[in-house]
Amino acid sequence: MEVRPASLATIAPLDVTTRSHPFARLDSLDLWRGIVMVLMAIDHVRVYSGVPAGGPTAGVFFTRWVTHFCAPAFVFLAGTGAFLHGRKIGGAALSRYLLTRGLLLVLLEVTLIRLSWTFTLASLNAPLAGVIWMLGWCMVLMAGIVRLPLRAIAGLGVLLVFAQDVIGELAGRLPLVGAFLYTGGDVQLGASGPSFTVLYTIIPWIGVMALGYAFGSIMVRPDEERRRALLRGGLVATALFVIFAVAVALFTSDGNGSPLLFRVLNQRKYPASQLYLLMTLGPPIALLPFAGRARGKLADIFTIVGRVPMFYYLLHIPLIHALALLVWKIRDGQVNTGLFATAPYVSVPPDQRWSLGLLYLVFVVAVIALYFPCRWFARVKQRSSSRVLRYL
Repeated sequence: MEVRPASLATIAPLDVTTRSHPFARLDSLDLWRGIVMVLMAIDHVRVYSGVPAGGPTAGVFFTRWVTHFCAPAFVFLAGTGAFLHGRKIGGAALSRYLLTRGLLLVLLEVTLIRLSWTFTLASLNAPLAGVIWMLGWCMVLMAGIVRLPLRAIAGLGVLLVFAQDVIGELAGRLPLVGAFLYTGGDVQLGASGPSFTVLYTIIPWIGVMALGYAFGSIMVRPDEERRRALLRGGLVATALFVIFAVAVALFTSDGNGSPLLFRVLNQRKYPASQLYLLMTLGPPIALLPFAGRARGKLADIFTIVGRVPMFYYLLHIPLIHALALLVWKIRDGQVNTGLFATAPYVSVPPDQRWSLGLLYLVFVVAVIALYFPCRWFARVKQRSSSRVLRYL
C-alpha cells in the first residue's frame, strides 16, 4: 500500500524513497523520465566519439538501440505532464502554458542548443530541427488540442501514430510545410534564407504527445485499476511489436545479412514508425507499475534527473561537448574542433574513433557531473513558487 503526504510541498526535497499515494505514481513517471534522460547522454557522447549510429557488432548496435527509448518517452511524458498540470491550473491556463513553453523551446533549439552542439556562431546559419524543436511545436499544437474532449484527443493520437503513412503522404505534397510535418530532410527557406535540417518531424510525434496526454487519465485512477491498465496496455503494445516485427524480419532482408534479432530491433526512427513506437513505449508502460517500488541511490538519482528534464538537457550537451574536446586533446594532442562544426552530424575517420570503453567512461563522468546541479535545481524548483521555473 502506497501512502504519501497530502501536499507535495511537504515532501523533503530529495525524499524519493517514501513512495505513496497519490504521489508515488508521479515518482514513477519521474523515474522513467530520468532513466531515459540518462540513457540519452550515451548517444550524445557517441556523436563526439565518432562511433557510428548502429553497426554490425553487438556493442555498437546496442549502444545506439538502447537510446531509442529516449525521444518517445520524452514526448509521451510531456503529454502526461500536461494532463496532470492541467488538473491543477485549468484548461485555459494550460493552453497558455503550452503555447509559451513550446515557443520558448523552439527558440532554444535554434540558438542555445545549436551553439551547444557546435561551439561556433556559424552554426546559427544552419539551424537543426531537433527533438526540442519538435517538442516545442507539438506543445504549441497541444495548446489547442487540449481543449478537445479526452476521447477525441486519444483518438487523434491513435490516428496520427498508426495512420501516419497516409497522413504523411498527403503532408509530403505540400511544398516546404510537408518537410516539417513528415518528410524531413534539408529545407531552404527562400533564395537566400537559412537551410534547415529537419531531423524530427511533427508527425507522428504530435500523436505521441496526444496519447501521452490521454495516458494521464490512467495515472490518476485508483491504484489497482491503474496498475492493471498499465500492465495490460504495455504488454499488449509489446506483444504487437514482437508479432509484427518478427514477421516483417522473417520475410524481408536488410541487404546486410544482419542477425534476425538486429532486424527485429532495428526499426525506423526518422520519422518514427509504428513498430518503433510500440517497441519503445510498450515495455516501459508495462514496467511502470513496478517503478514506484524502486529503492536505493540509483533510483533516487534517476528520479531527481526526471524532475528537472529540461534543465538536464540544456546542461548535458555543452558538458559532453567540452568533455569530448578534453578527451581528444589528451588522446591526440589536439581538440579537433573542426570535426564538430556540424554536430550532431559528425564524420570521424574510422581509425580515429573512440573505443566503446572510452565512450562509456566519458558517459559515466558526464552523468555524475550532471547529477549535482540537477539535485540543487530540483530543490530550488520544489521550494519556489516562481512560474518561471515551471518552464525548466
